[in-house]
Amino acid sequence: MNLANWLARSATLTPDAPALLHGAEVVATYAGFADRAARIATGLHGRGAVAGDRLALFMSNTPDYLAIWWGAWWAGLAVVPINSKLHEKEAAYIAQHSGARFAAVSVANLVAMSLTYLADVDEVYPTDAALYAAPMSHGAGCYNLMHVMKGARHVVPRSGGFEPAEILELAGSVGSIHMFAAPTMVRRLITHAEAVGHRGEGIRTIVYGGGPMYVADIEKAVDQFGPRFVQIYGQGETPMTITGLPRHLVADRTHPRWRERLGSVGIAMSSMEVRTVDEAGRDVPEDEVGEVICRGPSVMSAYWQNPDATASTLRDGWLWTGDMGALDAEGFLTLKDRSKDMIVSGGTNIYPREVEEVLLRHPDVAEVAVVGRPHEDWGEEVVAFVVGRAGPVDPAALDALCQSEIARFKRPKEYIVVEALPKNNYGKVLKTALRERFAKAPA
Repeated sequence: MNLANWLARSATLTPDAPALLHGAEVVATYAGFADRAARIATGLHGRGAVAGDRLALFMSNTPDYLAIWWGAWWAGLAVVPINSKLHEKEAAYIAQHSGARFAAVSVANLVAMSLTYLADVDEVYPTDAALYAAPMSHGAGCYNLMHVMKGARHVVPRSGGFEPAEILELAGSVGSIHMFAAPTMVRRLITHAEAVGHRGEGIRTIVYGGGPMYVADIEKAVDQFGPRFVQIYGQGETPMTITGLPRHLVADRTHPRWRERLGSVGIAMSSMEVRTVDEAGRDVPEDEVGEVICRGPSVMSAYWQNPDATASTLRDGWLWTGDMGALDAEGFLTLKDRSKDMIVSGGTNIYPREVEEVLLRHPDVAEVAVVGRPHEDWGEEVVAFVVGRAGPVDPAALDALCQSEIARFKRPKEYIVVEALPKNNYGKVLKTALRERFAKAPA
């Protein structure tokens, strides 16, 4: 199956329906959207691309992003969305190295993801509109599939990103908005809405995820906008489809465990099985912490050209997520920690080892450990603990090195010089102890 059939079908059924909008301006009907995709496919074939090739999308959000995405599928290519905020050296690394962890998500996985969304999260109608305020290379991009399937509209803000005032303006002018937002985006949107007296008119659904949402923040959001919020927990290995907290549960203040539910990531999606297990794969008791594992039709088949990573992550048909969590008696999953030490800042994943490897190139650095520090707006911010070789370490020099090698959002916000890093008996750095320093710091 080629997913471009969904676009062709919508173009046949509703050729004159608005498809692509730049701000509130319609820039393509479904007939025009499909024609553009077909012409892009022809152009790709003319440049030597063949079915099965991969096309990297290294772009910021524009209506062209969607046209090229679907044009690549029309041509039979695999699409590889890449964060446009990456440093050029990082983009080059992705192009040159096949051994990294790139989830091979199949057409069958994407179909399962889309159908699960329609079954468990929200129905989509032709009068609805997907608003792309977050990067389409991340979770926001996933929502275009079901909206194309249903012949709905696709709205890219003129700013190309997230500006609260612009979002509320588009909600009023376009209407029936569906959007993905990281928790920090939800907080900023609600703060602005309170200031201008907006109660969520024109917004149908806000799906939040990509990082921890504090209970007080989602309570405040529901107070302001009402039952418009849905939480989704997923990974690149199984997009959007591990668990979900439906809008009626988010908004149900009458339930005696309402606040506990808000602190969870919801219940297993209807297409998924979810367990929490110990290191041997044995189920842990209710309310005890174990690693979250899952299986279902949206789970990837492998990491591309990385059999070792595949074998460690996919075991007997189950995806080992690397996240630690607890399941209660009702099946609600509460995440406790990330065993892989990943940092989530503003909904974007940051891998500490990548930052550490850059800092270790500096001649004055002997050891380094990068961790996430709680941040009111972004969820977490990057902090580096550094041990010098001999003599003083200049944080400005370390920051200049990071600036030349990695994306701005990955750079540490603070460099803390220490005499030694805490370690266990095996010499492993105890990052938990480093994070505890932030918890003990005076307010």
